[in-house]
Amino acid sequence: MLETLIMGGSMMIPLMACSVIMVAVLIERGLAFYRNGRMDVPTMRAKVLDLLGQGRLADAQRMCATTPGPVGAVLLVGLQSYERLLAVGVSTESLRTMMQKAMDDYTPHALHVCELRLNWLATISNVAPLFGMTGTVTGMIRSFGSLQGAGSLDAGAVGAGISEALVATAAGLILALTSLIPYNGFMNRVEKLNLEIGEASSELVEYAGLLQEKKGAR
Repeated sequence: MLETLIMGGSMMIPLMACSVIMVAVLIERGLAFYRNGRMDVPTMRAKVLDLLGQGRLADAQRMCATTPGPVGAVLLVGLQSYERLLAVGVSTESLRTMMQKAMDDYTPHALHVCELRLNWLATISNVAPLFGMTGTVTGMIRSFGSLQGAGSLDAGAVGAGISEALVATAAGLILALTSLIPYNGFMNRVEKLNLEIGEASSELVEYAGLLQEKKGAR
């Protein structure tokens, strides 16, 4: 294996560096999404609404603060906004609008935490084939250079250059594929989290509005 990598020439150095970064990102992000996937978000949302209905706003905020993941973080912002708006006595419609805006504004920040370092995977999937193609070019230059220097066909020298070209190209393509596929999988998970956040925030806004209407009817 090591001999094959050496055959790829100087372009194998940046490709190996890319592979180390890729593996590190895959492990770190994979563990992060795994931990987040184990969270029982529907149960957490139900408990938050139940605490809010009981008037235990501080407990609801504490639950969101101690729940890892973007959904809990966005709901916490909504509850904090709810507390401030209650203090100034806004109308029910204004309460709903401003709570939703606060959570919508914070959502990109919450999702950014999930997307950390994923740009490395996207970058590697783009540059790895370019490194491979560069290795192809340098390998072919080496082959033709050996022909010119020898003045006659030297199968060994030509074969070494062609091997360098093919190994570098194959390494670049393999690295690009092994970066791009997980990247798309992670981004799909981020999109699902975005949908969960939207559903949870709408649910909280609606419930908070109903509570406000009940208080106003008394």
